[in-house]
Amino acid sequence: MPRYLATEPRPAAETSIESRMDIDRLRADTPPCAERVHLNNAGAALMPEPVVRAVREHFELETRIGGYEAEDARRAEIDAAYDAIAGLVGADRRNIAFTESATAAFAQALTSIPFERGDALLTTRNDYVSNQLLFLSFERRLGVRVLRAPDAPEGGVDVDAVDAIMRREALRAVCVTHVPTNSGLVQDVESIGRLCRERNVLYVVDGCQSVGQMPIDVDAIGCDFLSATSRKFLRGPRGAGFLYVSDRALGLGLAPLAIDMRGAEWTDANRYRLADDARRFETFETAWPVALGMAEAARYAQALGLAAIERRIKLLAARLRESLCEVPGVRVLDRGPELCGIVSIAVAGHDPRALMRALRERGINTSAQARPSAVLDYDAKGVEASLRLSPHCYNTEAELDTAVDALRELIGV
Repeated sequence: MPRYLATEPRPAAETSIESRMDIDRLRADTPPCAERVHLNNAGAALMPEPVVRAVREHFELETRIGGYEAEDARRAEIDAAYDAIAGLVGADRRNIAFTESATAAFAQALTSIPFERGDALLTTRNDYVSNQLLFLSFERRLGVRVLRAPDAPEGGVDVDAVDAIMRREALRAVCVTHVPTNSGLVQDVESIGRLCRERNVLYVVDGCQSVGQMPIDVDAIGCDFLSATSRKFLRGPRGAGFLYVSDRALGLGLAPLAIDMRGAEWTDANRYRLADDARRFETFETAWPVALGMAEAARYAQALGLAAIERRIKLLAARLRESLCEVPGVRVLDRGPELCGIVSIAVAGHDPRALMRALRERGINTSAQARPSAVLDYDAKGVEASLRLSPHCYNTEAELDTAVDALRELIGV
């Protein structure tokens, strides 16, 4: 039996995976594929050429005519960028704010919620480390009570337990990471969203690892906020992210603590007026070259089809897990009723960070995470660190085999 728990489909034959998409075209759009086996898409994916071109063109325009002038000259393209991102998550442009990262977007959302001492915030045991640190900061500085719902026996948050907690606690907000960075788990954010709507509780979802990897519909999720980054499965540049803000959140007058002249107008000595849309969550200093690159990445993903991207990534990840389960000393750590394109492993007697460096020397990109990145999850699994391999739709089965063979060689089996 496999040493991981999931209801994902077993890997299909090579031709059935390879024929799902035009792999030659994808790889031609991604020239670095010819030089490296990139299995670090949960860290920073390889950008396709249209994205690189979008970043370069605006940066070069800034160098020629000036940053403010370039922004004015490309106002139509910037407006269209909001539409591109909105279309990625099933929203309208007025609900989208550009940020420099998913973490910044998440923080803007959380600081907009009017927590008072003693208020309860419900999260899970698999939320992203930076989010967990923010929760603890709220606990330390504001007296917010941080509650964590337990996991179900099969892995992932126990939705029934979430329901029970919501029945007995007057929650100010619920925060859930859709796909944690430390494993392939996909959390049931839609079921939790239904519970939040029933009880009129604000709902914040971290989509950092899910946006670009699978279809996202904010209405189906039922969230008030969704934060995301450009650099991961969306395949955009580093230094860009976005925040979805629901009409409900805007109507409640929610605005971040660190608001600036982008998000509000100073109207009198002691008064200001908020922007009437999600721009109230932005700051003035937006790096438009990378924001436009992120928008181009959104268009590229939508042209391929998010359902097709998800299908291929899941098939590749399932095949990789099966192959790794056959390697002596390797333990696949992913657990949950649904798994995605993040494959996390522990290797007996080997430091994942050393393995990551050794694989990189062989032209194979992975990443390693230590216990401080996922204290609760790693303690429950009894590991101090993990090696993370995350394929994307442009990867091939041959590349997966190359990575597994290299790992075998490194650990001497």
